[in-house]
Amino acid sequence: MCSYIVKKAALAGSAKGPKGWMTIDTANIYYDHPYHAPFDHALNIDFINEANGGRERVALELSASAARELVRQILAALETGEKEHGLAGVSADDNAPAYLT
Repeated sequence: MCSYIVKKAALAGSAKGPKGWMTIDTANIYYDHPYHAPFDHALNIDFINEANGGRERVALELSASAARELVRQILAALETGEKEHGLAGVSADDNAPAYLT
């Protein structure tokens, strides 16, 4: 049974899609049946530019264990990078949008 539960995160960044680099402002995150990955269920993330209509996207389909490992490594890279650059405990981008649910 599909839940159709989608979480949204407001972002500020770029992603490289089939037509090259694009600005992204939203990630749609959901745990459901993947389109391509060989799993019964996957954590799916679509990076889009909602302000431009969201017609282009960069998509990820990850196993649950891969998604958890990715989260751990993202947090570790942020912590290490912020310490190296003297930004520990300080937001590097005070204008970054807050997360949405």
